[in-house]
Amino acid sequence: MFSVKELVESVPLTSLPSNYIFGNTESNRHCLLMEPEETVPIIDFSLLTSHDPHQRSKTITQLGNACLNWGFFMVINHGVAETLRDEMVRETESFFDLRGEEKKQYAGKKLFDPIRCGTSFNANVDKTLLWRDYLKIHVHPHFNAPAKPSGFSKVLQEYCEKTGEMANELLRGISESLGLEERYINEKLGVESSESHQLFVANMYPPCPQPELAMGLPPHSDHGLLTILMQNGIQGLQVMHKGKWVLINPLPNSFLVNTGDHMEILTNGKYKSVLHRAVVNNKATRISIGTAHGPPLDTLVSPAKELVADDAGQAYLGITYRNYLELQQSKSLSGKSCLDRLRFSM
Repeated sequence: MFSVKELVESVPLTSLPSNYIFGNTESNRHCLLMEPEETVPIIDFSLLTSHDPHQRSKTITQLGNACLNWGFFMVINHGVAETLRDEMVRETESFFDLRGEEKKQYAGKKLFDPIRCGTSFNANVDKTLLWRDYLKIHVHPHFNAPAKPSGFSKVLQEYCEKTGEMANELLRGISESLGLEERYINEKLGVESSESHQLFVANMYPPCPQPELAMGLPPHSDHGLLTILMQNGIQGLQVMHKGKWVLINPLPNSFLVNTGDHMEILTNGKYKSVLHRAVVNNKATRISIGTAHGPPLDTLVSPAKELVADDAGQAYLGITYRNYLELQQSKSLSGKSCLDRLRFSM
């Protein structure tokens, strides 16, 4: 299995190999020079879970506005120990540092293989390779973990339990922000059931000799309801907002959360999934760690009837979560092309 990390470590690179040169280089150059232009919504998780009804109500309104206007927000005071976050980053780095032959056993070819590591997005069909190595683990309903590093499994399990609890609480708040019952999303889609789906995705973006020509991840939206993300302090995430790319500089010890395609389907387009991308740099390795939270794989996701206005009608076809994942992962990563296939022509 060949990886960007192995490529970088094999020979000194002064220029980018041609198969990694990404399309619109002017756009890439611009995004590397960007400064934050907008204030990203901040959600105080401790107020969302507060026993003070006024504080909770106020935070639910803020959460709804973040989903409506951004599809993206930062979570503070979430209760996940900083030591656990740091351990997860260290263990992830240690996994990527394993020798190639130690990682080869996880070079899975099938979408639902318990553990897969590789490079780019779908190297079999990508016309241009991405400057990215990844590790993907299905951690729920069945917990999986690589055998090495030795401490990875324990940290992973605790970390995913904590982010799962956070996602469930955020979904309760989002339900209420939509005027629905608190547990509507979680119960309708079985998010808190023993069969709900959680995917751990770690990305490594090594230093790139010509970052203005490469891309870590191109513009795309995520599957699922919510993605909860943290990174190792190196910038690189950009979010599309009001037609412009906004460079994200998260607060220390915060999580970044974005709404996914299945949130857009469920809310009939009210809360849209957000386009985002990962750019690279020539100085430091960036690590990002995301957990994607969705319903059981065979759950049919379609617009909630309570959110389908009579005059507008249903905007999206229903599809099982499993089939959506298969559709998305079978092609190159490209914007919201997968979700667009489910839209009704209005």
